[in-house]
Amino acid sequence: MKVVIVDDHPLVRRGLSAVLKLEANIEISGESETVEHALELIKETKPDLAIVDLKLGQRSGLEVVENIKDTSCRSIILTSSTLEQDVRRAEAVGADGYVLKEALPEELLLAIKLIFKGKKYYDPGLMEMLFKKEEEDSFSKLTPKEREVLIGLGEGLSNQGMAKKLMVTEFTVKKHVSQILNKLCVNDRTQAALLAQSKGLVSGFQ
Repeated sequence: MKVVIVDDHPLVRRGLSAVLKLEANIEISGESETVEHALELIKETKPDLAIVDLKLGQRSGLEVVENIKDTSCRSIILTSSTLEQDVRRAEAVGADGYVLKEALPEELLLAIKLIFKGKKYYDPGLMEMLFKKEEEDSFSKLTPKEREVLIGLGEGLSNQGMAKKLMVTEFTVKKHVSQILNKLCVNDRTQAALLAQSKGLVSGFQ
């Protein structure tokens, strides 16, 4: 597997080289510290993978990723940034991986191996954090009445049971259920009920 390293810090490049050279099947095709040179190097050496720093001086490593996404060269963003916007942008431009510089060498090597096999690897801790944020944002979109209906779903109540409890019509309950499924991005009542229980909205499920 041929790899190029794109980072504007010599010490980082040296450290990455040392780690990658421990793997017998990895060959370092070259190193670069700028967007322009990186693109030239990738075009010339045709590597299987580019490990790219998110920030290259005043430029973004995502420019490199975006320019090579239609080639056979895959890409990993290696960065210290845990910002949601950076992870989202990396996904949007087609990065195959997103690994933090604080990660252990073993994690980077695992990411490289998975990506070489055609998979993607994004730092699990970051993805969990983003998923929780999305979930919290989704719950914040619910109206007070929708939250009451969600609790009813978590309690296993039927539409008729919720209508009686909340003193509204079954039609209104159905409408609220539909809105809840849409806002929480779940497929059915069961998934919504499980979410309500996992959030501790239902007595006995905290």
